[in-house]
Amino acid sequence: MMMQTQPLEADVEITSSLTVDDLEQAKAKGFKTVICNCKPGESAEFPDEDTYRQKATDIGLEWVHIPVTPGDYSQADVAAFAEALKQLPRPILAFCRTGKRATHLWAYAKRNNEQCDLAELFSAAKAAGFDLEAHRQGLENQNA
Repeated sequence: MMMQTQPLEADVEITSSLTVDDLEQAKAKGFKTVICNCKPGESAEFPDEDTYRQKATDIGLEWVHIPVTPGDYSQADVAAFAEALKQLPRPILAFCRTGKRATHLWAYAKRNNEQCDLAELFSAAKAAGFDLEAHRQGLENQNA
């Protein structure tokens, strides 16, 4: 099956559940870094992270694991995501089970690091199929 990705900004895209084999497809599409927001064991597709990390390393992809519970994003999670966006080679592909957590973390990271305009973040998330409305307050407070 073809991996479907949605752009959030230039050189940053999201997708839903990736299999270990999908990493080769990500590499073939030109991605250089993969950020995973799944918690180990959260689904049958993601029993643990080690297999993914090994495969990514073997094929020359940067691999970052920032496991989060849906809707529960600590400042450390946001900072780790922001750091990955800033430091790691692009293009970057971020994923979780549906793409929602990856989108939320991206929005918080952008707001945190670059004081991104809320309207821009909402628009990019909406275009990718996700609504940030439930996080409006948190995003507004991100730079308070």
